[in-house]
Amino acid sequence: MSKMFCFQCAQTAKNTGCTTVGVCGKTSETYGTPTPTTVTTNIESGPFIVVTGHDLHDMYLLLKQTEGKGINIYTHGEMLPCHAYPKLKAFSHLKGNFGTAWQNQQKEFKDLPASILFTTNCIMPVRDSYSDCVFTTSLVRYPSIIHIDGEKDFTPVIEKSLALGGYENVKSMTGINGGDSLTTGFGHGTILSVADKVVDAVKSGAIKRFFLVGGCDGAAPGRNYYTEFVKQAPKDSIILTLGCGKFRFNDLDFGEIGGLPRIMDMGQCNDAYGAIKVAIALSEAFECSVNELPLSLILSWYEQKAVCILLTLFALGIQNIYVGPTLPAFLSPNILNVLVEKFNLTPISTPEQDLKKILK
Repeated sequence: MSKMFCFQCAQTAKNTGCTTVGVCGKTSETYGTPTPTTVTTNIESGPFIVVTGHDLHDMYLLLKQTEGKGINIYTHGEMLPCHAYPKLKAFSHLKGNFGTAWQNQQKEFKDLPASILFTTNCIMPVRDSYSDCVFTTSLVRYPSIIHIDGEKDFTPVIEKSLALGGYENVKSMTGINGGDSLTTGFGHGTILSVADKVVDAVKSGAIKRFFLVGGCDGAAPGRNYYTEFVKQAPKDSIILTLGCGKFRFNDLDFGEIGGLPRIMDMGQCNDAYGAIKVAIALSEAFECSVNELPLSLILSWYEQKAVCILLTLFALGIQNIYVGPTLPAFLSPNILNVLVEKFNLTPISTPEQDLKKILK
């Protein structure tokens, strides 16, 4: 049987039975069209499991297997968008989001009284303080850690969660900036369903600019740039975001424009496809090219599959991309010069300088 590569679960899947997102676009068919959903960062008392990675199908299987067992499920990192899919959010024990992005897991998982399930990559060296809580599945593995394979029987994960018992009382947690709620679910279907409202807001001058601020987060210095950028973005601009880089600012309240939230979380890094669809639809509505739209792409860079996304944008002829805090390793000076000349690729500087250049 023919196979294809799925960006959502980062593995090869049979193209006739894929139940995860990917270039095949089966997510909405399987789990429903994402709808805007606000979730808490606080953790209820009692047993719980934290699910990290990207794989929606693993989440669905775990939710089915924990149903009625008195165990709550929390997303972590790029699993946050799970809360927006109707078939997943229908499970009442899918409660909220634990912690922030992948690079903070060693700090956030320390002495955690719960099971942690890694469904794909982004696992950091496991510390002794939580190593007995960690389980892996799919492509991700780690020495001496129990791996759930084959029939996806998550019994060991469930039993560990029950044994640990969770927190005795509600655990108050926040995002990086102190907020305790996060909103996700602005996939391309949702945004395009209000395209007429967006177009009218642009034509009336209520919305003057779109910024796509997204990508992968990391621990290296310089990534506070993205927090400061969105804070300083004009009040008449809309901020689209995706990937784990959004945890730098997604707990902040940016208000609304004409009934539309100023920040819209489009999902995982893999949902860059949806962002492109929105850009193309807007360009058609305004009868111009994507590069003529009042749209700037501000990307938070961290290798891995981000390479594929960046090359895809270039292949589509997308220009005016700002990237940082460091440039991709494969960009030699000569290659960078070509991309600067042909695509107006720009290394980030400071939020103030870059906004001044973009808005001039």
